[in-house]
Amino acid sequence: MKRLVATVLIAASAISLFAERPNMPSSQPFSQIAIYHLTNKNGLSVDVTNYGAIITSIKVPDRNGRIADVALGYNSAEEYMNAASKHYFGAVVGRFGNRIAQGKFTLDGVEYQLAKNDSNTNHLHGGKYGLDKVAWTATPFAEADATGVKLTYRAKDGEEDYPGNMDITVTYTLKDNNDLVVDYQATTDKATPFNPTQHTYFNLKGEGQGNVLDHVLQINAKAFTPIDATSIPSGEIRAVKGTPFDFTKPKAIGRDIEAPDEQLKNGIGYDHNFVLDPEVKENGITKAAFVTEPTTGRTLEVLTTEPGIQFYSGNYLDDKLIGKSGNAFGHRGGFCLETQHFPDSPNHANFPNTILRPGETFSSQTVFRFGVDK
Repeated sequence: MKRLVATVLIAASAISLFAERPNMPSSQPFSQIAIYHLTNKNGLSVDVTNYGAIITSIKVPDRNGRIADVALGYNSAEEYMNAASKHYFGAVVGRFGNRIAQGKFTLDGVEYQLAKNDSNTNHLHGGKYGLDKVAWTATPFAEADATGVKLTYRAKDGEEDYPGNMDITVTYTLKDNNDLVVDYQATTDKATPFNPTQHTYFNLKGEGQGNVLDHVLQINAKAFTPIDATSIPSGEIRAVKGTPFDFTKPKAIGRDIEAPDEQLKNGIGYDHNFVLDPEVKENGITKAAFVTEPTTGRTLEVLTTEPGIQFYSGNYLDDKLIGKSGNAFGHRGGFCLETQHFPDSPNHANFPNTILRPGETFSSQTVFRFGVDK
């Protein structure tokens, strides 16, 4: 039987975190933060909170029907709300997901300076208080074959130094066919960069159950965008053939991750944007990636309308964070597949456009499809 239940998430101690940050934006009082439990007829469940539009849990069966939570995350509201956290577990990030070099871009002849919140060098994931650290307005819903929650947020002109008032909607829909659909829509009253993404870390063995190096990954991309030592793209579109970045055929994430390659050195592993092959489609949406975990049989397919996907191999996880299972998230204990436009696009004319203008509507969809390989 399908359930769609909201539970109060925030604690008094968590509310106090925000009293120390009076300039922090929000569309809702933080006392109204809740967690929404979505389930389908197959027993899949997804938990979403309106704080940061964060996915806090994804529970799916293995080939023997055993359920495990495959999304890395925290045990408490306080941990998610701690602005010192740099991992963005489960969050929607933006306005601009990924990096902007030196936090600078020029738009219609005006130069904008954003926060350098990535090692005091580049702008990362929307700044100090991006979309991952605000309270969204939540509207849960139920349909004949799905449950979900619609989240809305107004980002004000000048928020995190971006231009334009933006009305942003993120909708999570869990379907009975085991698709978790993420829909994004946005409008603005001034031209502004916009490039949101979903930042869930996955471990298909279960969160806290070791590293993901034995997961078998395929990415439908013949090219990627090389980066410098600060993870900023050079602007080159480089073929993956003959490099450790060739995932056009399934291979274990760990097979080439320690290869003597300059790009792997720059990313401390995989932390790169892949240029998706748009001809590989299903019902008009690009089939981006497919992951299999051999021991449990759990699978994850990612489909998207976006032109790129950031594959991140959890290089900065370091055993200091304790997950919901009580186990530490070790080095490479999770991977991200962040569908997106390309990093630093406002500074590269040859990259797909990320500027949203008044009168236009940004619309994007990503599907996370769960299954088992029997």
